[in-house]
Amino acid sequence: MKISQKGLYALQAMMMLARRYNQGAIRIRDIAYEEELPEKFLELILLEMKNARMVESVRGAKGGYALRRPPNEIHLSEIIRLIDGPLAPFGDAEQLRALIDKDPAHRALYKVFLDVRDAAAKILENTTLEDIVNGPSRGGAAKGNKHSRKKKDKAGPGASVLPMVVHGSGSKA
Repeated sequence: MKISQKGLYALQAMMMLARRYNQGAIRIRDIAYEEELPEKFLELILLEMKNARMVESVRGAKGGYALRRPPNEIHLSEIIRLIDGPLAPFGDAEQLRALIDKDPAHRALYKVFLDVRDAAAKILENTTLEDIVNGPSRGGAAKGNKHSRKKKDKAGPGASVLPMVVHGSGSKA
């Protein structure tokens, strides 16, 4: 699956806000520090998330950002679609269905791609922030780690992320 660095940062920030749900607004500086994210880039990401009504901002001395909905109501698919567009590494479902219809010689190949796309979408659509922060409540999602990034080993940011291609990096983990 392909995900941009921006998408990865958005997921990490949202996970941190989920871990601190009902603890009030969290300052951008604190999110950036705990998640080891660039603060200025994080500001832009959180503004986009605010405009999409996933987070809310609070002004003032105790200001910052908080989830607008409970973590069990925010699906990974929403976050990824907002930041990176379609979920699939092979384009959206409509494109694949059109290829299946108009290219009989490669129909079987495109059907496999559509199945992969559908499976990835199903997992992301059925996995919430709560699932990856606290472990699955309904089954199906992988159990998440409950540790802070400050306690990570020296492998650096993203060391615990499953292998994926990150746009712009050109490398596979």
